[in-house]
Amino acid sequence: MTDHAAHTEGLRIGTAPDSWGVWFPDHPRQTPWNRFLDEVAQTGYHYIELGPYGYLPTDPVQLKDELGKRDLELSGGTIFTGFHKGEDQWDRAWQQVSDVATLVQAMGAEHIVVIPDLWRSDATGETLEARTLTTEQWDRLAAGHDRLGKALYEEFGIRQQFHSHADSHVGTKGEVERLLEQTDPKYVNLCLDTGHYAYYGGSNVDLIEKHPERIGYLHLKQIDPELRFEVLKNDIAFADCAADVMVEPPAGEPDFAPIIDAVNKIDPNIFAIVEQDMPGCDIDLPAGIADRTRQHIFSCHPMTRTR
Repeated sequence: MTDHAAHTEGLRIGTAPDSWGVWFPDHPRQTPWNRFLDEVAQTGYHYIELGPYGYLPTDPVQLKDELGKRDLELSGGTIFTGFHKGEDQWDRAWQQVSDVATLVQAMGAEHIVVIPDLWRSDATGETLEARTLTTEQWDRLAAGHDRLGKALYEEFGIRQQFHSHADSHVGTKGEVERLLEQTDPKYVNLCLDTGHYAYYGGSNVDLIEKHPERIGYLHLKQIDPELRFEVLKNDIAFADCAADVMVEPPAGEPDFAPIIDAVNKIDPNIFAIVEQDMPGCDIDLPAGIADRTRQHIFSCHPMTRTR
């Protein structure tokens, strides 16, 4: 592909159940899955993530039919890991993989976003373990993700995209850098979540330019820069502030345009999935936000595409 063709096409913009407030496979306050799919199509997106396994239909024939009649495609799925805790975590991770990767592969997608366990509960805000890892725990985490990435690629043809996260052990610039130093670039790349990385003060563009070979996937979101400092100073759990600190673009930071430009230079086929954390939101809110966000992205950066 020539540079001209790459820049003409641009990144593939999509959205996710998270942008409709969906954090769990089933919850009475969440948007029903069929309404989610309808509203995604109505707001002009073509690509979506699977979200928590069990939210969308898990039968590949049914899911393919539901996506097809709305002209939607799957970009990838999500699993959760805790390799720093010990060897028993492999079985837990692979049990998720056996479900998620099989479905993702059947849908023709090639990515799984891998989120590390949080040290503070994303449901209750309760402190579960120490905020930082020991050297031994870092070694276990890195080895586990290398093994996972290798197995995902060799058995399913799927790429592991590691997602740094607020209230997790891999969130700050230094922690993300350490992860990259200790893992194999053949098997561990980043799902760079622009909001979560900025949450701890990281510069997305600097990270992209320093490690272009490790950027495999994007989550686009913005944070309220002033509220972020209140949250961090007062040690407020991410579970208790996610819907407030992650704001509708373009009201927050970081600016999407330079990030999209920097990633587009690496690979114009990378997915850039809008994923605005809105747990517990009114189900009538997400569609309007998703529509305005999509319009903002295409207005601030023409080098993007819906498919």
